Amino acid sequence: MDDMNFQEVIAYFEEISDEKVVNSNKRFAIGCEYSYGIRLPVIRKLAKEIGKNHDLAIELWNHPYHESHLLATMIEEKGKVTSKQLNEWVNSFYSWDIVDQACLNLLVDLPEARDNIFIWCESEKEFVKRTAFSLIAVIAVRDKKAESKYFDKYFPLIKKASFDERNFVKKSVNWALRQIGKRDIECNRKALDAAYEISQFDDKTCRWISSNAIRELESEKVQKKLS
Repeated sequence: MDDMNFQEVIAYFEEISDEKVVNSNKRFAIGCEYSYGIRLPVIRKLAKEIGKNHDLAIELWNHPYHESHLLATMIEEKGKVTSKQLNEWVNSFYSWDIVDQACLNLLVDLPEARDNIFIWCESEKEFVKRTAFSLIAVIAVRDKKAESKYFDKYFPLIKKASFDERNFVKKSVNWALRQIGKRDIECNRKALDAAYEISQFDDKTCRWISSNAIRELESEKVQKKLS
C-alpha cells in the first residue's frame, strides 16, 4: 500500500467506516466535527503499510475528517515539517487525542516543537496548551537519553499551569508531572517536591493535580520499580 494516493485512502476510510465507533468516540470526549469511525489500531496498521509520505500527509491534514488527521501525524516526514506547518497544525488541534497522537507520532522528534513548549504553554487555546504538557509527558517516556536535569526547566511551567482548571489542560499537566516522576529516583524526588509545592496552593485544580501525582509517584509499585 506504499503507493496509495489520497483518493484511495479516503475510499478505504469510507468503505470501513463505522457509526458505532463514531458514537463510542463521543463517549470518550473525542471532539471532532467529521469522523469515519475507524479505530486507532486500524489507522496505525494503514500508516505502517503506507510508510512516510509528506505530500500525502499534507493532503490528509487538509481533509476535514478526524481519521485523516490522525493518519497524517503518523506518516509525516519529520525532516520536511516547516515552522509554518508546525504552528498551523498545532493551532488547529481540536481534540485531546489528536494532540496526544501528534505528540507521540511526530512532535517528540521535532526539536522546534520542544522549543515551542515554552510558547504553547502560555496559549489561551485549550488544545494548544495541552500540546505543551502532553509533549513533556511523551518526552519523559520516550527520550531515554535525556538526563534527569533536562526536565528541571519544565517544573516552573507545570507549577504555573496547575491553576488552569480546563479539563484537557489539567489532565496533561498531571500527566507531565507523573511521567517525569517515573523516570528515575532523582526525577521522582523532584517531581514529588513540585507536587507537594503545588498542593500548598488554595486551589481546587492544584489539589487535584498534586494529589493524583503524589499518590502514583509515592506508590509501592513506582518506588519498587525505581529502586
